Amino acid sequence: MIDRRKVLAGLGLSALFAPIARAYHTDSHFSDTTAHKIVYQCNQPDAEYHRHTLFSVSELLRKYGDDIELVVAAFGPGIHILGKNPTRPVEADVREKVSSLAQYGVAFHACGNTMNSLGWTAEDMLPFAKIVPIGVDDIMLLQEKGFSYFAW
Repeated sequence: MIDRRKVLAGLGLSALFAPIARAYHTDSHFSDTTAHKIVYQCNQPDAEYHRHTLFSVSELLRKYGDDIELVVAAFGPGIHILGKNPTRPVEADVREKVSSLAQYGVAFHACGNTMNSLGWTAEDMLPFAKIVPIGVDDIMLLQEKGFSYFAW
């Protein structure tokens, strides 16, 4: 079995990527003692899927308040919920719900790889969207920090 860390270290890349991986998972208004942590995957384009996912996020926020940290990881076709001018339709009520949840502290992470494939930059994203290099990596790193993973 190949030890990827040794390969990266041999190439001098581990020092380059390690700070990036740590940096985008450290800022949060939640304390380290938050009892509950969950990351939702959002990777579908349709409004019904968005509504179900956001309803679930809302219900957990309502139930647990400041004792839960919620992240919505958007990638693939789901990233359009975080675009200022999405190239796929995002219904007005979905856009309003995303903005409202962000104001209540729900974190919305946008996949940098998906953005690159669409030719999008940070300027194309809603101001609260946190850009992460790789959406699936983001989910993995959050799970390693104790987040439960949920996909609709």
